Amino acid sequence: MTTLFYRYLHTVSSSPPSKSAIITYLTQTLGFPKPRAVFYVNRFSSTQTNPQSVILFLKSHGFNLTDIHKWVTQSPQILFSDVEKTLKPNIHFFQDLGLTGSALGKFISKKPVYLSNRFEERLKPCVDIVKRLMLDDRNNENLIRTLRRCNWANVNQPVVKVAANVKYLEQCGIVGAQLATLITRQPRLLIMSESDLKELVSKVLDMGFSIDNRMLVHAIFTCTCLSDQTFERKLELFRSYGFTKDEFLSMFKKAPGLLRVSEAKLKTGIGFFLDTVKFEREVLVRRPACLMYSLEERVIPRFKVLNILMSKRILKKMPSFLNVMRLPEDEFLEKFISKDRNHAEELLLAYKSGDLLLQSDKKQIRSS
Repeated sequence: MTTLFYRYLHTVSSSPPSKSAIITYLTQTLGFPKPRAVFYVNRFSSTQTNPQSVILFLKSHGFNLTDIHKWVTQSPQILFSDVEKTLKPNIHFFQDLGLTGSALGKFISKKPVYLSNRFEERLKPCVDIVKRLMLDDRNNENLIRTLRRCNWANVNQPVVKVAANVKYLEQCGIVGAQLATLITRQPRLLIMSESDLKELVSKVLDMGFSIDNRMLVHAIFTCTCLSDQTFERKLELFRSYGFTKDEFLSMFKKAPGLLRVSEAKLKTGIGFFLDTVKFEREVLVRRPACLMYSLEERVIPRFKVLNILMSKRILKKMPSFLNVMRLPEDEFLEKFISKDRNHAEELLLAYKSGDLLLQSDKKQIRSS
């Protein structure tokens, strides 16, 4: 930040600066090209405009000079705001949501447009709609997370679009906690065009989901994260291991989050279960969530422990590896490691060692 910027901040004046002084400030301090600076001054300034009072107000609320410089660089219209009618109400609105101090500064740094005079008319009604949807939102955490990530500032008639999209999602049976979670995870759904949102839902329904399916909301979220090209690549990946398209879609219906798993992890996981654990493909079709577990932290370490128990004839009956993978951590440790004190240290070492190499002659674990 230049010395001129600091000098400008600390120069107290009771009268608004001239347009030429503001243009000089925008060009020499903030680095705006002169044509753009002239445009902003002509568009936003008035006889009552006093950028200095704006900056002093922001400083009085504890915002540092670096943040202020960043905000006015991103949204120059802030400099021309009315402190009493615009900035003060906007700041107080977010403080009432629980944002104060450095947390408020970081929030505004992400969305400086929330300080502008467009907020009250265009964006605050959107915030009110989303706030009503959030259930059991401790300290407005999910609301704030949604506001930080939603790019509705540049949307034409945002409140109309947000209200319409919320209504459509509710008509699809996505209500209450499911709707709140979906919006928090993917705020983009609030501002999609009506045609794009309906096309997205239609695509999910064409895959076999129904309005009353509790997995519908998860499928919609997954499809907002995937391009058509990525979807096709993952379909081809499963086909390369012998799965049919119908089996692939069946797996997606049972575990929509499966397609958010990276292609590399899917490839490694499918290979491990088919080649090392010796699962039949039908097992993965039936229980696709297996492919979402962490190989390094859950699947392979547990597989190693079971193989040690089998080789030492400690286990009297072969466990179902599907069920073993599903056990909570403490339950797995109690049932398969801590229970046998004579081998607990060896088993725990194998479990925690991080050595992921498995011998080719490991005994097959029953998959059903």
